[in-house]
Amino acid sequence: MDAVNWRKSSYSGSQSECVEVGWSKSSYSGAEGDCVEVAAGVEVVGVRDSKDPGGAVLAFPRRQWATFVSGLRDRRW
Repeated sequence: MDAVNWRKSSYSGSQSECVEVGWSKSSYSGAEGDCVEVAAGVEVVGVRDSKDPGGAVLAFPRRQWATFVSGLRDRRW
């Protein structure tokens, strides 16, 4: 995924030693490693398997991803 929005990690110190984060894992992810990671790009949102970060990335238009996440929150499916 080429266009990833980078953001400062909450684990970065207050000095200049920042950690930039592109891919993030859900806080609901379990310890077993059965997780997905998400990266918000300018036009698309990428989703990948956290166990295989070099593997395939599913890319969704931002609007479709927002509709999907909204549906999950509202328990529409």
